[in-house]
Amino acid sequence: MNPVRTPFSLLAEHVTVPDRVIRWTAFATLVASVLIVVTGGAVRLTGSGLGCPTWPTCTGGDLAPTAAMGIHGIIEFTNRMLTDVVCVVVGLAIIAARCGSPWRRSVSRLGWAQFWIIVVDAVLGGITVLSHLNPFVVAVHFLTSMLLILAALAMWQRTREGDGEPVRTVGRPVLHLSRLTIAVTSALIVAGTLATGTGPHSGDGTTVKRMPFNWEKVTQFHADFAMVTIGLSLAMIFVLLAVDAPRAPRARSREFLLVLLSQAVIGFVQYFTHLPELVVGIHLLGAALVWVAVLRLHLSLRIRPELGALDRPSDIEAMPDLAAV
Repeated sequence: MNPVRTPFSLLAEHVTVPDRVIRWTAFATLVASVLIVVTGGAVRLTGSGLGCPTWPTCTGGDLAPTAAMGIHGIIEFTNRMLTDVVCVVVGLAIIAARCGSPWRRSVSRLGWAQFWIIVVDAVLGGITVLSHLNPFVVAVHFLTSMLLILAALAMWQRTREGDGEPVRTVGRPVLHLSRLTIAVTSALIVAGTLATGTGPHSGDGTTVKRMPFNWEKVTQFHADFAMVTIGLSLAMIFVLLAVDAPRAPRARSREFLLVLLSQAVIGFVQYFTHLPELVVGIHLLGAALVWVAVLRLHLSLRIRPELGALDRPSDIEAMPDLAAV
């Protein structure tokens, strides 16, 4: 049975994209996914969350903001347009991956995963506006962007490795510790959305419903998770040294700790300076970078050689690839 021919497969018959271009387009999707988190935060921090009061149009009859809507309408509409830019970047990455020689289906699938996450996130953005910035919807909207970063990072990683079976370079206990670190980091990010949803930056100058929690207690809860995460990052550093792990995991563990400590300092500064918008925006960027750092650490605990390039020793077990999770 002949495979289904699509515009992408027809293009691939006439155009071949070098591996380095595929890697760069995949990296561009990662940068774009982090950028959309930052610009989304800028919308909230400037009080422009309802600058365009409806969705998918900006007003009842206009796609774009009118002059009467002022700067808030421009900021909100610009963020919506940036979603289209991210779609273009992901689309270029999908095309580049399909035109690679040989075609690597796993890379293409991660590109398409990003596309569908963007679609879901755009719909959630619309629901956010239609629900008048319900903080729980805003939190889900943000967390979906974290999934986009995961898919983008996984795609970039796949473009820089072979197609052989993934092989662990550390023992199983180290792998379990890494998974625990990812879980706690995820909880840290979720706790951050609770602190944000309870805090003063509602996203609009008018009265917007906030989460029904005590802000001081939620902030302390978030800080506690930060301390636990820092402790786990230190444990990863010492364990990787103790087992004489390869250079890459040790470097990634130090990077993770550095990003975490920087984020913790920014968090304390924003708390004691009463949440200035610029510092809060930097903290949002830090959250995305913490997520990238912990995922890179986990991915560094295995190698994926070219097909047939490595005979797997019997005492090394294949580890499921993050891209297949």
